[in-house]
Amino acid sequence: MAALPVSVIVVSRHRPEALLRCITALRQQDHPQVELIVVADPAAARMAGDALQAEGLAAKVTAFDAANISAARNLGLLQAAGTVAAFIDDDAVAEPSWLSRLVAPFSDARVVAATGFVRGRNGISYQWRACEVDALAQDHPFEADAVTLHAGTAQRAVKTQGTNCAFRRDALLQIGGFDAALRFFLDEADVNLRLAPLGLTAVVPEAQVHHGYLASARRRPDRVPLDLSEIAASTAVFLRRHAPDCDLDAARVRLWQEQGDRVAAHRRAGRLTTPEAEALMQGLHLGWADGLARPVAALEPLAPTEQPQFLRLPGTGPRAGLVIAGRSWRRARLLAEARRAVAAGRIVTVFCLSPGFRRHQHIFCPEGYWLQTGGQFGQSVRSGAKLRLMPFSQRIRDEMNRIFRFRPVN
Repeated sequence: MAALPVSVIVVSRHRPEALLRCITALRQQDHPQVELIVVADPAAARMAGDALQAEGLAAKVTAFDAANISAARNLGLLQAAGTVAAFIDDDAVAEPSWLSRLVAPFSDARVVAATGFVRGRNGISYQWRACEVDALAQDHPFEADAVTLHAGTAQRAVKTQGTNCAFRRDALLQIGGFDAALRFFLDEADVNLRLAPLGLTAVVPEAQVHHGYLASARRRPDRVPLDLSEIAASTAVFLRRHAPDCDLDAARVRLWQEQGDRVAAHRRAGRLTTPEAEALMQGLHLGWADGLARPVAALEPLAPTEQPQFLRLPGTGPRAGLVIAGRSWRRARLLAEARRAVAAGRIVTVFCLSPGFRRHQHIFCPEGYWLQTGGQFGQSVRSGAKLRLMPFSQRIRDEMNRIFRFRPVN
């Protein structure tokens, strides 16, 4: 069966280096029918457009200078020509098999949405797996170890993760796309509940991205919040739309407790001062009032002014993999070899291990290769043994066996 054409939409705001790294990973996708749509602040849009043009690559790049991820995603959606519209954040990188895995369930005409798993900052541990969300914006995690299809309702549905999700484009247009009143937070959950009556949602564990949680206007690099107002505003909008008969005062108290506990933990750890913590809680009050005032009218279907043409991103599709392994004192030589292999079109994974027991980290480098570092006897999977006493060659084989499901190796 021919691969379904997919439009990948990346929204970026004031993080041009991260955006370019995200695009570098998307260029290595093994899915052969990909179009790339970038919606970014003007400076980042220019940088991305220039970088793509320098490589002779075709993509749809649009400047958008407002702090509203829902409006930006809708702008990208209106340009999408693929059967499927997929979304990834600018501070995330996708495994080469991500799109092929994520899009495959849409061959079943009943499927209108799909989501995969997300690995966190260390590149190994999971940040997000399978979860449902209800009309009160409460999460309900569940276990999934294979592709599964789920029916939902307007009151409870599978929650797709914004940095790893896909939707049947026509269905998403039909429900009005993303709600621009949800400028940040609960934007995908809202789509999930509105879309659930139209079909099934696929949970695809092996469709994986790595998400780094980079700094933004709303959080520091260590994930300490800088502003909670949009969390409160979006929560109020979400509840008014999906649970109009709920006790809003009780919901507000629950939100204050959740966010208050979060702020207090950061304050105890010395990451926030008392005035900073108080300002964050004041932001909750202001945001809640703002959310109560935002409109929640029914969304009209989105309609492009003209039918967009599919603009294929050259170079995607299956390619060979290569593993390069060596000791930390050979790092410069290993990375030089990796850069040459990337330039030759390979999917490259580098294992650069030091003596000792240091925990492992696994990252995607801007030059286009994956790099795992740590001690030869150190822990990789955080639920596994803390010490792994084995020869170097056996350790490399074990780590290759862990990743080969997601990207090609030798």
